[in-house]
Amino acid sequence: MGVRSLTRAEAEERAELLEVERYDVSVDFTDLPDGPDVRCVSTITFSCTEPGGETFVDCAATVLSATLNDVPLPPAAEGRIALRGLAAHNTLRVETVQSDTTHGPGVHRAVDPSDGEVYVWTSFEPDEARFVWACFDQPDLKAPHAFTVTAPAGWTVTSNAGTARTETLGGARRWTFPDTPPLSPYNTVVNAGPFHEIRRNAGGYDLGLYTRRSLAGALERDADEILTLTAQGLAFFARVFAMPFPQHRYDQVFVPEFGGAMENYGCVTWSDDFLRRSAPTPAERELLAKVLLHEMAHMWFGNIVTMRWWDDLWLNEAFAEFACHWAATSATAHTDAWAGHLAGGKLKAYLADQGPATHPIRQPVHDVDEAAAIFDDITYPKGASVLQQLMTYLGEEAFSAGMSDYFARHAWGTTTLQDLVDALGRASGRDLDAWKTGWLDTAGTDRLTLDHGPGGAVLHATGPSGAPPRPQVLAVGAYRRTATGLERTARTTVEVRGPRTPVDLPAGADLYLVNDDDLTFATVRPDAASRDALLRYAADLPTALSRGVAVATVWDMLVNGEATAAEAARGIGAVLEAETCDAAVEPYLTLAGDIAELWAPEGRRVALEAEFAATCRRLADRARHPAGRRVALRSLARAASGGALERLRAEAVEDDDYDLRWRALARAAELGEDTAAEAARLLAADPDPDAHLQELRVRAGVPDARVKAAVWQALAIERAVPVSWVGRVAAAFWRPGQDEVLRPFTRRYLDLVPGLGRGGMIPAMVYTGRLLPRFAIDGGFLDEALAVAGTAAPVVRKTLTEHADVTRRMLRSRGTVEPDAV
Repeated sequence: MGVRSLTRAEAEERAELLEVERYDVSVDFTDLPDGPDVRCVSTITFSCTEPGGETFVDCAATVLSATLNDVPLPPAAEGRIALRGLAAHNTLRVETVQSDTTHGPGVHRAVDPSDGEVYVWTSFEPDEARFVWACFDQPDLKAPHAFTVTAPAGWTVTSNAGTARTETLGGARRWTFPDTPPLSPYNTVVNAGPFHEIRRNAGGYDLGLYTRRSLAGALERDADEILTLTAQGLAFFARVFAMPFPQHRYDQVFVPEFGGAMENYGCVTWSDDFLRRSAPTPAERELLAKVLLHEMAHMWFGNIVTMRWWDDLWLNEAFAEFACHWAATSATAHTDAWAGHLAGGKLKAYLADQGPATHPIRQPVHDVDEAAAIFDDITYPKGASVLQQLMTYLGEEAFSAGMSDYFARHAWGTTTLQDLVDALGRASGRDLDAWKTGWLDTAGTDRLTLDHGPGGAVLHATGPSGAPPRPQVLAVGAYRRTATGLERTARTTVEVRGPRTPVDLPAGADLYLVNDDDLTFATVRPDAASRDALLRYAADLPTALSRGVAVATVWDMLVNGEATAAEAARGIGAVLEAETCDAAVEPYLTLAGDIAELWAPEGRRVALEAEFAATCRRLADRARHPAGRRVALRSLARAASGGALERLRAEAVEDDDYDLRWRALARAAELGEDTAAEAARLLAADPDPDAHLQELRVRAGVPDARVKAAVWQALAIERAVPVSWVGRVAAAFWRPGQDEVLRPFTRRYLDLVPGLGRGGMIPAMVYTGRLLPRFAIDGGFLDEALAVAGTAAPVVRKTLTEHADVTRRMLRSRGTVEPDAV
């Protein structure tokens, strides 16, 4: 039998019945240097409001023994152990072993291929702690956790509660950690391995960084920057939330084969892919800063105050995504963070919010399996943008005061959306019911247009499906042409309360920009007279945000079939030539490369790729600094051919840039060159401990059925590629112009779909979305994939629905499906 998903009704019933006093969890990692087993003893003390009642404890690991008040319990079934005849006060002891530490959820054993060292990490959101030890795995049953960890003597162990007491036990060491504050099970963590450690005191905190030994050099290179950002973030959030982070120690652990980052209280776990093997680009540095601040914001929003159930997931993820941009622009060197957000995540959110998988930011969640399906571009970038609009709507001072009130009232407890709305309403004096209904309980995107008539300018706003627009505050800018570009001559703030809003703007401007400064979440359309001006003048706008709003409009026109790939490529290419915001250049290059490769009709693809390559070369040749040149050359590797590719390969060797050498080699392999010998030499020379993944990416692009089959086996069947690398290898596998070789693998993808949910939420999302074919398919294939997904896990169905919609839009732009098929 499978493992049952906890329902909301079950969670509410259990929360009424129980109060968890504490967890004492003993963890044994001593088998892991050579074996797979993690052994645990979870001792839970809890009270029961109805003595004699019954419930269950979550436990999906193999149970070796279980007793309730010293009475043996029956075997677990469907990931649960029945608890009957509860006393007023109870002690539950469950001994478990988890042996699936390679592909199973909750805990992972990774082996560094460069030196054979073993590292182990845990990650539990939304309900994966139960796969490692017994617990009441729901957010609102918070309790202190005391971890005792036995690990090999040469290992270091990290956990939530800071400094541990250690003792030597022969060839092992026991780490006894202090009690945590009251935490939900998903916010706890234990990591272990022979880590390289850096510690520093800053801003009154003891800050720690950890990584595997083979990446010590990369961590040492970036440590000053990471620690500076950490101190800046802790100071910023302490100020705007009127609550300092309450623990002296704050650790960040970079581990192999991890997806993204996780906000465990006081001990954030990161994918060590964030420790770049070559010097980070501006966009990579900004991403690291935003992820660091996102996870830090969770210390308050998610850990100190926790949502009661997963229908208020947005309270956690959307807020942290908003807060990381707020902190970055206010307290760090990344003052253009909102421009980077618009150039990357927000464009994805606009696309997702107009597709079949859209959903309200807040929605009913029947069980935790459904919750796992809403960690997406609606929850994260749309949620962040909606909260930015809320702060604009209320004013930053009132917003900060409301958040401070919220944390003061609910620290170490659990809340609902209404608790947050009430706090913000009290601080601002505004009734937020209409705002809440429009923005949080309604799916879809508003549309804004500006008309100029004899009576002046009028802003027209419509909500999703033609409904009235949401209440919002935005800006409209008027621009005139000068010898050096466009100059803003007026900016008007508009509060939208209905479909028509008069706007006080001077007549005769060369361009009117709706949603100037990107203050709201809404798509914009120029009127017929302004369409050509927008495409022609977007690059001349004076700020990163104003150019970003123009790019967002052009992109949205492309994905909705209102602009061709050639028009979009020209508009975005012109912006790239003019862009001065380093962190925006890289996402725009990705966007422009995607348009040429994925959205262009077959008859135009080669020409658009050549135009894109020429843009990249010009950017590289006139770059203001080495990082800018590196970004342009990396993008050039995606589209270069002939002499341009040969020049690029020579430059990569001259610059001693291993990453660029691999990218250029992958392009050569895709174009049919025999690259095996050069790849073998490069693999032997590259000091990156994960260079074998670069070599796999080169092989993935080879247009040969046997080579493709071997890569597919490693990537999709054996899952021998870390989740952080799946997208890169898959993108090299599905290449344009290789349809005949690729077509058999489209059927193999369909065979995988029903089982793509295995391994937990993150792998399910990554494998479902990244492996989906982009070439050698038609609309019928996408229909078949969606039908096959009908029996898959909710997260697989949701992810496939979203990615299939984007792919169908690509096919429409290429001219291979009818316009009304989207």
